[in-house]
Amino acid sequence: MQSRIAMSNNYLPFIGKLFTITLIGLIIYSCSTSKKDYTYYDIDNQEISRSKFRKKRSTNKYLDIQIDSLNQRKLIKRTKTGKIDNIEVYRSLISNKSSEKLDFSKPLVILYYPGKDPCNSSGLQTEEFIRNWYSSLESGIQQLNANNPVYLYKDKEGLEKYEGLINWYKDPDGITERLFFNNHYPCSSFVVISPKGDYVSYFGEYGPEYVWKAVKLVSK
Repeated sequence: MQSRIAMSNNYLPFIGKLFTITLIGLIIYSCSTSKKDYTYYDIDNQEISRSKFRKKRSTNKYLDIQIDSLNQRKLIKRTKTGKIDNIEVYRSLISNKSSEKLDFSKPLVILYYPGKDPCNSSGLQTEEFIRNWYSSLESGIQQLNANNPVYLYKDKEGLEKYEGLINWYKDPDGITERLFFNNHYPCSSFVVISPKGDYVSYFGEYGPEYVWKAVKLVSK
């Protein structure tokens, strides 16, 4: 009887080690199966390798968006040009809903905030930084003889830091989103529209110089 107990006790370290190995294996398997196996597409919806996708994405020409399902990602160009119909109706709606006085003979500049995301909620933007950044932006726009920017949002969560600095307005009836911003692009985006309706839009994080460049393009 004592020998059987001794044998059982001798097996305990082995059983414990086996249990530990099994547990580690299950954890590793769980982690590996939880990783998303993405399929990648270029701007023409052609499937490409992950390495090629990442190489293109690393440039400033493209963003990537999630499409159709949770495991498909597609590259898109960051800049889009086009022309909208009924520019008079759009301008009047924006002017009325935002209470901004617009000169319809000058380019219209819209800065669009899609809602809180990791891009626009990261970092520490002080009040001084925000004031200087937007002051520089608006000064450059005025020098190019365009309207001061109209600041529109889809979801105002995260805009608290601009209180007392920037007047943000709700995108009326979601019309700006439907016309120019079909996806949630990180941080924010902008569109510049000429008096005749020609526009240049830019998706994702940008600096003032990108807005100025767009104003120059629609002013030609």
